[in-house]
Amino acid sequence: MFQVMRIGENRIDVNFAGKLDSSEMRTGIEQLAQQSEGIAHGRMLYRVGEFKMPTLGAMAVEVSQIPQLFKVARRFDRMAVVADKEWVRKVSEVEGALIPGLTIKAFGSQQTAEAEAWLQH
Repeated sequence: MFQVMRIGENRIDVNFAGKLDSSEMRTGIEQLAQQSEGIAHGRMLYRVGEFKMPTLGAMAVEVSQIPQLFKVARRFDRMAVVADKEWVRKVSEVEGALIPGLTIKAFGSQQTAEAEAWLQH
């Protein structure tokens, strides 16, 4: 599942869980691009549920969409990642260090309120 919802003029919420195939990955990236259209200095809450590695086809789609993903990332200043798995949180924060202008902070699944508060600053 890859669900994207626009919450207000500068906020996107993304819910990700399960195992994505190439079709779901392509649709999710398209939704993210469409829903974030017109956002500047945005905030994103990215919830990662039970995570399974995507299929090779899904990873190929993601790699092919890197230019689009960087374009989307430039629309955001902050991203809060909420996930149970420690390695997902660590990888998220490393990605944030690699994307200029985007600060990513990771939170445990019981810390959604803290993630929401951090996004407001």
